[in-house]
Amino acid sequence: MSTPPEVLAHIDAVQAALETDPELTVYVGGAPSAADGWSPPAQYAVLYPEPGRSLTESLADRRTDFEAVFQVTCVGASVERCLWVADRVRKALTPPLVVAGRLAWRARDEGGPPVQRDDDTNPPSWFVPVQYRIKSLPA
Repeated sequence: MSTPPEVLAHIDAVQAALETDPELTVYVGGAPSAADGWSPPAQYAVLYPEPGRSLTESLADRRTDFEAVFQVTCVGASVERCLWVADRVRKALTPPLVVAGRLAWRARDEGGPPVQRDDDTNPPSWFVPVQYRIKSLPA
């Protein structure tokens, strides 16, 4: 029986890739709450992971391949700053991910909707969610 790939190792690799940019502030699963005394930086990215899925590598039903889609929501104090974050995210995810014991493909940019204004923040902010697809195989 084969061991299925670990989801968290892949999400950690995505987060690590994003955090290689010292100008990019990254949160996972949501930004902290203003109710907790947090005041947002001028721009930041929020990684929203999914559990992905384990795929069979052959008819023997060995579930060793991995595929997942995740979202990075890019937030800025203006449309330009929001798109600046999206550019930084795209650059950070261009090289293949580094996942121990795995061969990872480059993240595939799946795009997202147009930039939107968030009037629930004070002052208003702009955001755009961008989705990426990742895949890996055993090394």
